[in-house]
Amino acid sequence: MGIIFDKPLIGVTMCQIDKGGHPTQTVHNKYLDAVLVSGGVPLALPHHLMHAPHLLENAMTILDGVLLTGSPSNIEPWQYGEEGKELHSDPGRDRLAFSLITHAMGKKMPLFGICRGMQELVVANGGALYRQISQHRQFQRHHEDDSQPLDQQYASAHTVTVEPDGLLSNLLDSTTLTVNSLHQQGIRELGPQLRIEARAPDGLIEAVSLQHHPFALAVQWHPEWQAESSATSRQLFDGFIQAAIRYHKEKRT
Repeated sequence: MGIIFDKPLIGVTMCQIDKGGHPTQTVHNKYLDAVLVSGGVPLALPHHLMHAPHLLENAMTILDGVLLTGSPSNIEPWQYGEEGKELHSDPGRDRLAFSLITHAMGKKMPLFGICRGMQELVVANGGALYRQISQHRQFQRHHEDDSQPLDQQYASAHTVTVEPDGLLSNLLDSTTLTVNSLHQQGIRELGPQLRIEARAPDGLIEAVSLQHHPFALAVQWHPEWQAESSATSRQLFDGFIQAAIRYHKEKRT
């Protein structure tokens, strides 16, 4: 007799780093903690799932949702039609994330993207990025000062205005949020299947959703930071996990 899980299983993307000469895949505890607090069970997804088609397909059959985490790396420019190389790239993460998005779209599986995860959702749907927001004068500063302590890096940086009648507005109690901002890149062009959910005061897109999908939301800020104590962050993760619970129940019927 197989084990029946009552809580939704959430696949969480990892990043490739070098740890003292050892190739290592990691995910910050803050993402795992945020999933757990809202009632999900996180499962870290290694890049090795791309080594054979059946590995990822088998993983997707047991998952009830996918969390695309933030990362210090950036998507390789050729993925959205740009030339040149990216100094901080993670091609294994690119390949896995784009495949996860494709599978989640096909299965109507709940999907939540954060920072790099939002950029992955946009690029996977035909959109494009600003490679360095700081080089475009129309935008305010959106990246952190990494010489400061983490609590200052993740402190509130600017407001975002939530678009009416969207997925995000249905999850939140307010139409104006104050968010942190720790990204060097941003959304330049939106893919045709995506809907803008929020913008920063300078017009930069801060949240998107996938149209004709039960729950596929991505935000540019980091709601996983101290998610347990932030009402807005809890609303986002609670909405994601509740969608995963519904998906989990539908799979079993």
